[in-house]
Amino acid sequence: MTRFIHDRFAKEYLEEMLSPIGTVNIGRDVTSEVREIDVYFTPGTPIPEYTENLGLLGKMACTTAIFEPFRNPIAVSDVWNCTSKLFDLRRELERQARRENTRYDDAKLPFLWILTPTASKSIVSGFGGMPDPSNWLEGIYFFPEHWQGAIVVIHQLPETPETLWLRILGKGKVQQRAVSQLSALATNDPLRITALELLYRLQSNLVTDIPQELESEERELIMAITPLFQQQIQAAQQQAREEGLERGLERGLERGLERGLERGLERGRQEQQRLILSDFLPGKFGELSPKMSVFLTPLSKLSATEFTRMLLAISMLTVDESGQQQAVKLLAEYVLKRY
Repeated sequence: MTRFIHDRFAKEYLEEMLSPIGTVNIGRDVTSEVREIDVYFTPGTPIPEYTENLGLLGKMACTTAIFEPFRNPIAVSDVWNCTSKLFDLRRELERQARRENTRYDDAKLPFLWILTPTASKSIVSGFGGMPDPSNWLEGIYFFPEHWQGAIVVIHQLPETPETLWLRILGKGKVQQRAVSQLSALATNDPLRITALELLYRLQSNLVTDIPQELESEERELIMAITPLFQQQIQAAQQQAREEGLERGLERGLERGLERGLERGLERGRQEQQRLILSDFLPGKFGELSPKMSVFLTPLSKLSATEFTRMLLAISMLTVDESGQQQAVKLLAEYVLKRY
């Protein structure tokens, strides 16, 4: 059951990471059978700096591509299923060319990237997979030329910044180390923020949907994500303090420096906490109900410690109606604590 949660995370992760530099289609149908391509990517207007920051993932996204991520090691049947989607798509493009009275060009066929944590040597060699060390990193095995694809063995990739955004899709210790390495990035780094938002969602789904089915490595992953969540909250609070200081200085010129600084800092912190909560609750439950919205202002006045505890408590709730009711009750309890 947890595999489906991880599969959904992988698709959403690739969609968010690649959408700034192209069009991403999740679950694109291919004809002949009811089959879906996991992630279909078409490059858009180039953004060189963003693509470079994506590292190896950005290099893969320089051309039209199909991404098929796997949570568990691939089997022979998995590779056949992925390549058959590519062949079905080729026939679809040929038919389209005939309808439009144009010549089919194989250059339009997307490149297939099969992402797997590990893969046996027999599977890689059985499909003719070969490394290309002069152009690509270790852990990538290309099919023969006209097959237009490669197997990316994530756990064989070198643990460098260039591979970070792919190693997030790994498993066990490899994924946990990649998650922990996010802490070295600036808290306002757009890729870090995107990755953390999706990891928080993954954490919430794992904890609330099927906690009794969690494997030890998934529990360890949750433990690795939690400190980053707290770090991001602290960064937001620091930003609030800095913004509050600026506002306080401006008001201090009129009302007295000391009084202005104090009020500016506090108001800045409260406003930042209100914004965090107004984003967090809809992200968790899909909407901000009227019952929840009335608590935004009073809860923004919580201390930093209480506010962090409250967010962590809410993140552990289920996303159904029962979870929303529990959330309203929890919010009310935190408001009452203040008075």
